This record gives sequence, structure tokens and C-alpha cells, in this order.
Amino acid sequence: MIVNNWSDDEALEFQNSAAPDEADQQLAVRVYSSRLLGRDPDLLMHGGGNTSVKVERPDLFGQNREVLHVKGSGWDLDSIEAPGLPGVWLEPLRELRRLDALSDEDMVNTLRCNLLNSQSPNPSVETLLHAFLPHKFVDHTHATPFLVLANLPEAEKVAKEIFGGRLGIVPYVMPGFKLAKIAAEVYEADPDVEGLLLLNHGHFAFGATAQETYDCTVDHANIVADYFGMDKPTALGDRIEGPDISMLSVLRGILAEFSGNPDQPMPIFDLRNGPDVMNFLDRADLKTLSKRGMASPDHVLKTKGWPLVVSQSDLEAGGDRLRSVVREFEEHYRTYFEKNAKMASEPKTMLPPDPRHAWIEGIGVLGMGPNAREAKIAADLAVQNIRVRAVGEDHGGFFPISEKDMFDCEYWSLEQAKLGKGTPPSFTGHVVVITGAAGAIGRATAKAFANRGASCLLVDIDRDRLEAVAAELPPGNRIFACDVTDEKSAEAAMGEAVLHFGGVDILV
Repeated sequence: MIVNNWSDDEALEFQNSAAPDEADQQLAVRVYSSRLLGRDPDLLMHGGGNTSVKVERPDLFGQNREVLHVKGSGWDLDSIEAPGLPGVWLEPLRELRRLDALSDEDMVNTLRCNLLNSQSPNPSVETLLHAFLPHKFVDHTHATPFLVLANLPEAEKVAKEIFGGRLGIVPYVMPGFKLAKIAAEVYEADPDVEGLLLLNHGHFAFGATAQETYDCTVDHANIVADYFGMDKPTALGDRIEGPDISMLSVLRGILAEFSGNPDQPMPIFDLRNGPDVMNFLDRADLKTLSKRGMASPDHVLKTKGWPLVVSQSDLEAGGDRLRSVVREFEEHYRTYFEKNAKMASEPKTMLPPDPRHAWIEGIGVLGMGPNAREAKIAADLAVQNIRVRAVGEDHGGFFPISEKDMFDCEYWSLEQAKLGKGTPPSFTGHVVVITGAAGAIGRATAKAFANRGASCLLVDIDRDRLEAVAAELPPGNRIFACDVTDEKSAEAAMGEAVLHFGGVDILV
């Protein structure tokens, strides 16, 4: 069950930390409740979801006008601050409802034109949904229980069985102007509803106060969790000892081979193999479930639409068979792209066809990414997705959005516009093992590599000093305390690098 972590004292601390201005105090409480949502992975994961609050602020002429503060691009709710909820003049956004259609590009441009501060990040692509709802506070989440419900083949029927008429049901539509209009119409058809279920997507809650909205989000998620018998949180970080992980470094090298560029960094791995994961990988319907898609549309951006599935027999057959498995994945991805790109209204640039997560029988679930942070995100989402699949399939079926809808999300014009922008740090994709990392030279070396994008394993005999060094580095680096003059310890350190990152590229 999801714990309600609201504290009146903490909320008051946030409120009092803001300026005496009432709007700033309301925004501060909005920051507090947003963090509560973002810090529970069974409510939100990795930048998903968005929150908002409507306040009044004076314009340049001293006239009070309504302002919508809504989550901005690039901010995660678990650590959001006030600048991460940029203010937008509300009335021009409400006027947009009179339009029959609005392109994503025109929507983003209109949002930016109505920012109170031109230096603010882009408001969420779901800003108009927040604007079209009349409530002061609005929360949009992707709670694990709701992902189970939203992807059932008869989700609307089950939702009515659980909630009666307390939730409005919104059909699947990609985020943006059309979804905002439909959701507002569903609400206005029955203004007594407590929230909205967005089929194949997630949940909206709303209310007059931040606490009322947060309580509603948690209560609704727990009602659904109770219906499906989901009495434990999703075990994201679980790992067990035992599986032979030696083939992970082989797989990592094979994935690099397919890039066609010997200078291209290899992916970073993040392995999860707790009991829930291993039980899932023993399912007889594993291959079928692997082809169904992801539990929420935005997951596709981090995980691709399906996993690389590696069987025990694939592992036993060795490197050549693993190459064939990867080749089959990439060929399938190219076919998927070519088929759907032909139907697109505008030209699309194919993303790299390599996998972003894997289900490996006997070993676990693997997140993959250009750095440790992205690999962790993919692994977390993969673990959540297999739980949604398992529970959903056992309660009627797991049937997320169609392949075309998945493609439209993955190749959204707003995402395509980001391609080619920015250069990754020079050591992105490199795993660096540094012995003597607790000393002065080791510490400086670790900082030099980590600040240039490397994933570092810090090795030394003094755990406390290692932890102090790690605290000075960006997130995602790891420590391993051992005596490197002991042969078994040295071997264990290399195993640690394989376990947490997939291999070793540089040894200092």
C-alpha cells in the first residue's frame, strides 16, 4: 500500500519559507506536495507526471490576473523547486478551447509567449489540461496500481466496479491540445467526480488545497491496489547473490559492435534481480508479454517499446547466439520504424535501434543507457512495467496502447526536435575502476572522470572515506571497500563493476 506522508508541520515550513506574498506561499505548498508525490516510485517515476496550482498575481499595470504554475520541462517532482513550476498567464490558455485544432508546435509557442518569466523552462505538454480544469490544485500521476487498471481490456468497466461514478473516464489520446479538451469535457459532463482515469495513461486528481489533492491521489491509488491485492511497494532496487553475470560484459560488447562505430561508447547497465523479478522471468507467457508494449506512453522514451529477451539457452550458447538475439531485436526495430514512418504526417529520423532494457532468464532485468542515470531510469521503469504486466495479466489482461500510438509517442515531433542538440561529456559510456580512490590522488582522479560523464567504481580499503569521496561526485557512481592486495578481493571488485555497470573500460 502507498503511505500518505503528508505532514502539516512540514507543509507549514514550506509555506513560511516563502515570501509573505500569498501566491508565493501557495506555490511553496505546491512544491511540498509535488515532492511527496515524486518521492514515492509507486506514484511517479523519473520525471513522469505533473502538478499545478492556480494563483493571482499583478501584471505590469497592477491588475490582478490568474496565473497557472505548472511543472516545467527538465524538472523532476521529487526534487522540484519553485522555478520548476513556471508561471503562465491563465486566461489566454483558456481561450484556446475555442479552437478546433492546435499543433504541438503552436501550443508550445503559445505557452512560451505567456510565461511570466521568459527565462523559465517550457511548461509541461499537459499544461492545457491543467488550465482547462477549474480546480486550484491538480495532480497528474502514473501510480503503479492505476497503470494496471488503465491497461486492462475492460478498464472502464472495472473502474466503475471499483469507484462507481467517482472517476471520469477519458479515452486514450496523446498528450496535448486534443487530450486537454476531451478531459475537460469528461469532467464538465459530471463535475462531481473526484478525479479522472486516463485510459492507457494515468490518473488526475484535483481539489481546493494541496493536501486535499494529495490525499485523493494516495487514497485512489490504494483503493485500486487493494482491489488487485497489491499490498507491497514495487521492489525497485532488489538484488540477490548467485546468478552468473559474466555474460553481461559480453552482451555489452556485442551491443557496442552493432553501433558500427568502434569509437562509440558502450552502454552502461543496471541489473535488478530481486525475487519478484526472478519469479516474473519464470512465467510461461514471458515471450507473449514481452511484445505487448509499455504500461505508459512516456515510458517508451526511456525503454523503447519492448525488451530484449535473452533465454537461458541463449546464454549457454555463447557470444554468437547473443549476437543473433541482438540482431533480431534491431531488425525488428527497423521494420517497426519503417512501417510506421510511412504513415507519419512528416518525415521522421530513426533513433538508434539498440535495446534499452532486457529480460534475461536466470539473471534478471537489465536497464541500459548512455550513462548510469539513464540506465537506472530504464531499470526502474522496467521493474515497474513487469509488475504491471504480471498483475494486469492475472486480472483480465495487460493491453497497453497500440503499436501506432506507441510510435507516435516515441517519434513525437517535440521529441524529434531535440535530436542532435547538445554534446554528451567526453567519458559518457565509460566504466572507470579507480583503486586507492579514498586517497588524495584517487579522489582527484575520480572527480576528473565523473565530471566528464564516466561511471566510476571507487575501490579502497576504508569504506567511510570512500563514502565521503562518493558524496562529492555526481549521482550514479559506486564504491567497493576491499583490500586489492588480496586476489579474491580484486576479482570481486571487477565483478562489482560488471554487476552494476556491465563491464570495465578503464582501470586506474
